[in-house]
Amino acid sequence: MSPAMKLPILIHPDPRLKAVASPVADIDDGLRRLADDMLETMYAAPGIGLAAPQIGIGQRLIVLDCVKEEGAAPRPIAMFNPEVVATSDERSVYEEGCLSIPDIYAEVERPAEATVRWIDRDGNAREETFDGIWATCVQHEIDHLDGKLFIDYLGPMKRQMITRKMVKLKKERAREAG
Repeated sequence: MSPAMKLPILIHPDPRLKAVASPVADIDDGLRRLADDMLETMYAAPGIGLAAPQIGIGQRLIVLDCVKEEGAAPRPIAMFNPEVVATSDERSVYEEGCLSIPDIYAEVERPAEATVRWIDRDGNAREETFDGIWATCVQHEIDHLDGKLFIDYLGPMKRQMITRKMVKLKKERAREAG
């Protein structure tokens, strides 16, 4: 099997980031390979989560690994068809960023805990309750599957300002590549 590949990440605004992703029907080697490539892309970015729509693939697949402690073992998770089945009443605020909105961070309030159900890479149904940064990350990535970005939680002025910055960034990158 060839090593995992780094994939290009879409930058907002892009209509593919606003589309609702389709459920994954069967988990096959192609999808497992995609999950590996997404993890490779996420780690290289570097980031703690990545959703398939961010690489232009409209399927309900996310990857995450929120282990940040120096020397701690990584905990990569690939989730097919993830869904939040319960959240806590308690809320938490984290400064969120997004690989599709580079170098922009903003505080977003979300439920402090989220119970998520998904299918793992071997086709097994899984369920786990996440808290802390894991809860924020898994909710952020599942939002991507529904065409929602973290800046959608911000006020319209701030959102427009960020979108203008991203349009400018995309033009600069296109000029450099051209």
